[in-house]
Amino acid sequence: MDKVYAVKKERYQITEHFGETPEVEIVRLKPESAEPMDFDPGMFAMISGIEKTTGREMIARAFSIASEPVSNTMEFFVVKEHGGHVSHFIQAQAGDSYVITGPYGQFKFTPEQNRKVLFIAGGTGLAPFISMLRHIRRVKAMNDVVLLYSVKYPTEIIRKDELYDMQKELGLKLVITVTRPQPDDGWSGETGHIDPETIRKYAPDFLERTAYICGPLAFVKAMKDAFAALSMPSTQVKADVWG
Repeated sequence: MDKVYAVKKERYQITEHFGETPEVEIVRLKPESAEPMDFDPGMFAMISGIEKTTGREMIARAFSIASEPVSNTMEFFVVKEHGGHVSHFIQAQAGDSYVITGPYGQFKFTPEQNRKVLFIAGGTGLAPFISMLRHIRRVKAMNDVVLLYSVKYPTEIIRKDELYDMQKELGLKLVITVTRPQPDDGWSGETGHIDPETIRKYAPDFLERTAYICGPLAFVKAMKDAFAALSMPSTQVKADVWG
């Protein structure tokens, strides 16, 4: 039975934030008083900034949690500019306060319930899967995991070194595909969008797996269509959308 978490609203402070890629900022925060929230890998939280002059909370936005559930800090992947809006995290400083409310969502992963999984991520949609993989590593689960990860450019691969480490530590089958390769980018890996043939090629036993999809709306729709074309039962497909 899935654990039910009480939604909590707490103030957090930034411990660090840095440009992970040209388009993505990684933000880490710690609670000012209470323990970090309890959650299952895959869930999300709402974050709102606090105006320094008035103390007023800004409009909250949803972010998938990238940290592992027992971490002392909460980690998020933030698109620096989205829809013409520049993230306020870019100008943030260590010690700045934010309000985090959560956890939310049914996009949950429990290692013992889903031994064979296919993770499909687009861009910062990698965040919940990083949480899932970190959890697998900590509890020393023996899950069979295939991760198909789509990015626009090789420079946009988030947590690249950590992913490669997980290949060795967890036996993760990692496939990164670049959708906008350039002649001089030095990329020799997979290119193009993930489609039914990509799934067949790298996860030929996909019908034996539970599929998890996370990314922007168009990406998630395309992946659902791909699985429908492969006659994958919808009960084996879980999805989370951002943007």
